[in-house]
Amino acid sequence: MRLDHVSYVTSHDQLSDTVQRLGARLSGTFVDGGIHPRFGTRNFTMPLKNGHYLEVVCPLDHPAADSSPFGKAVSKKAKEGGGWLTWVFSTADVAPIEEKFGRKAVEGHRLRPDGTDLKWKQIGVIEISESPELPFFIQWLTSDHPSTDSGAASSIKKIEIASAAQLDESWFKAEIFNGLGEVEVSWADISANDGENGIVAVELETPSGVVRID
Repeated sequence: MRLDHVSYVTSHDQLSDTVQRLGARLSGTFVDGGIHPRFGTRNFTMPLKNGHYLEVVCPLDHPAADSSPFGKAVSKKAKEGGGWLTWVFSTADVAPIEEKFGRKAVEGHRLRPDGTDLKWKQIGVIEISESPELPFFIQWLTSDHPSTDSGAASSIKKIEIASAAQLDESWFKAEIFNGLGEVEVSWADISANDGENGIVAVELETPSGVVRID
């Protein structure tokens, strides 16, 4: 298990502005990731160093945005004004995670404008609706990972999370911390995040220095 990506939500109307703003701050370029038809969402991704990437995702005017767990989570965050949604860990075999959750992972895919069809399985999104400080988990079924798009200039330095439990309620606490590599996690009081658990900010090392996105 390893840290795969971090996910930032915006509204559909603000998608272009958000992508341009974050791209300028991080000295990077976003790639149009296409539509997630099963979830009713759309994303842009920025490749980062160390096999990570940054996702900016928005809900679409689509039934799946109101019915699928991921679509509902993205729609809810967008209605609240957007911001950090979650952090995501990838695994080579999602079966042990499915066993703990007692259900099968959901298959997803998105057809990118260049014609490539990215496919994966994901699980744990239901839980982040109740406990936003938790990550969810993904198993990639195709090899063209978003981090391999050209031009990675920045890297994740630190993820700041508001939570008193500090993952004590997760079955996978040890695996999560072992999968962070050189990324630091710091814990903040929930008062620093409007009284809510979840990601407060992500710090990235860029060509211009450390940039904090909150």
